[in-house]
Amino acid sequence: MKRLKNGFRCLAGALAFFAASAAPALSQTESIAEAAKKEGSVTVYTATDTELAQRLLDAFTRKYGIAVDYNDMDTTDAYNRVISESAARQPQADIVWSSAMDLQMTLVQDGYADVYKSPESTNIPAWANYNDTLYATTVEPVGLIYNKRAFTEGQLPRQYGDLIAFLRDNKSKLQGKVATYDPERAGAAFLFQTNDVRERADFWDLVKAMGEVGAKVYSSAGNMKETVVSGENSIALSIIGSYALKWVDESPNLGVHFMTDYTPAFSRLAFVVKDAPHPNAAKLFLDFMLSEEGQSAAAASGMPAVRSDTTVGLNINSLTERVGGNLKPIACSNTWILPSGSSSLTSGNQRLVAKPNKSRARNVRSTFEFN
Repeated sequence: MKRLKNGFRCLAGALAFFAASAAPALSQTESIAEAAKKEGSVTVYTATDTELAQRLLDAFTRKYGIAVDYNDMDTTDAYNRVISESAARQPQADIVWSSAMDLQMTLVQDGYADVYKSPESTNIPAWANYNDTLYATTVEPVGLIYNKRAFTEGQLPRQYGDLIAFLRDNKSKLQGKVATYDPERAGAAFLFQTNDVRERADFWDLVKAMGEVGAKVYSSAGNMKETVVSGENSIALSIIGSYALKWVDESPNLGVHFMTDYTPAFSRLAFVVKDAPHPNAAKLFLDFMLSEEGQSAAAASGMPAVRSDTTVGLNINSLTERVGGNLKPIACSNTWILPSGSSSLTSGNQRLVAKPNKSRARNVRSTFEFN
């Protein structure tokens, strides 16, 4: 009888051992999630408005119970804070999430980001991942808005090259009534212009045509929208299309227009900060931003998904169709970043210098000052 009892004990121990051995290992995301919950919070430096990001933040906290310390600031402020905190060996941010693609890439190139291969990287396009370090989380087109009382959709140019002729053919009607971003005060303007210089042989002709109609510059897309809605301006160029697509639902006399031959698109880029105080929470938040759930939450707020499998709002495929079929995202790449202080692409005496400071922007702004 004693032998029988001992036999049962051995059998039970063996079964327990094999059951434990057969239990599935935690996935990468599950392991990180457990460690992240112990860290308790994640700190994000960003230039994305809190209102725009709220659905994403709420979805993350609801799923994992981890608080998000969300710091909404100017793109340049985020850039400078990461550098200064690193120099003091006191990094505060876990994630930097910004639409200033050039500044984000500069931080990565200068060693302020950690390499992290997200398990979600297989679900985004190759151009949206730079060396498993910098990730595109959205894809947002660049277009124009117009006052419907000034022009109809049919009167607007369908191709980028036709925009030059449109400005010149309507010079008297458009004099002093064209708006665009001020590159001295809006980082997006410099990004859009440097990208166009690389992609369009006729960029400088467009700049000259804008100068001829007395184009006015503004620091924010919201300010441009108000002037077009009121009729102070008839059109505004280089508008963030994801904003414009929402505005047209709110303002009956406002239209949004994209060129069918070439629609550039920028992305809000994110990376995990080197020596982040909450490294696991940072990785988990990045994974969530790229997941179907996170992408859907962002798209519901008007930030089109870089994935193609989401069904809420716009994703990269439905957006491409919406803008006419020729969406051209600006890739996560260092090929369009010039070293700080380097010479630049030039046309006549006009110069673009890829430096994240005011002198760079001032040089770009001068492109509109043609005699």
